[in-house]
Amino acid sequence: MLKKFQELLHDYKLEVFRQEHDKKSLEQLTQETMHVTEEILEEKFHYHFHKLPDANRAEIINMINNYTREAVLPPVVEKLVHRQMILEKRLEALVNLMQSLFEALSTESVEQ
Repeated sequence: MLKKFQELLHDYKLEVFRQEHDKKSLEQLTQETMHVTEEILEEKFHYHFHKLPDANRAEIINMINNYTREAVLPPVVEKLVHRQMILEKRLEALVNLMQSLFEALSTESVEQ
């Protein structure tokens, strides 16, 4: 039984490594990441002032807002989404590992 558990754990580690380092998996992960990132960035976020600001202040705030959306936000969102996708793949592999472990345990108990 211990040997079976070690094999399953090894298979899990191999699967996670392949997902993170295999060229085909990386391309697929990058495409998914870019798709989700684009969806997030396409959403329009609005802000409103409680008091009406003067024209100079509103122009400065709009410049900061535009710069943030175009220069700062995309790489940050892309990194976050990429990390989330990797964690989702790891979690999926972990669920498969747990299912395999439970199947091995149930088969062992039936055989005894």
